[in-house]
Amino acid sequence: MTESAVEAEQAVSAEQNEDELTRLEEEGEIAADYLEGLLDIADLDGDIDMDVEGDRASVSIVGAELDQLVGPNGEVLEALQELTRLAVTRETGERTRLMLDVGGHRAARRAALERLGVETARKVKETGEPVKLAPMSPFERKMVHDAVAAAGLRSESEGEEPNRRVVVLPV
Repeated sequence: MTESAVEAEQAVSAEQNEDELTRLEEEGEIAADYLEGLLDIADLDGDIDMDVEGDRASVSIVGAELDQLVGPNGEVLEALQELTRLAVTRETGERTRLMLDVGGHRAARRAALERLGVETARKVKETGEPVKLAPMSPFERKMVHDAVAAAGLRSESEGEEPNRRVVVLPV
């Protein structure tokens, strides 16, 4: 491949990355507008932060007294995320993988799940026996799968929603 062909390929790749970033930022803006409307209707105070994390838009609602937007075991947060994704899809015509956090709930949960994955991987390495974890949401399972993989083991999901769970397997 000639030097000019390599440069042209790099320019196309950079343009595609810029287009993807612009698309994800647009998703974040649409989600923020939707969520601001919901906060107004519910008469709740909260600030909205937007970011792009990897290959998805990330929107966070921060402020005091937002526990009702999280609900028990994050159930309200999951529903709110799905509604927000539907609003973005309606506007863009494309499926979104947008991630919503409220009051740092997902960030704290992510850290706890990463610790669970590392600890479970350690236990499986010591005993050589597979370990089945409690049922989790898709978001939660992904966090555990990633932590287990980083610890050098493999894991899989089994069961049907809402009782789908991670099983950590020995080498």
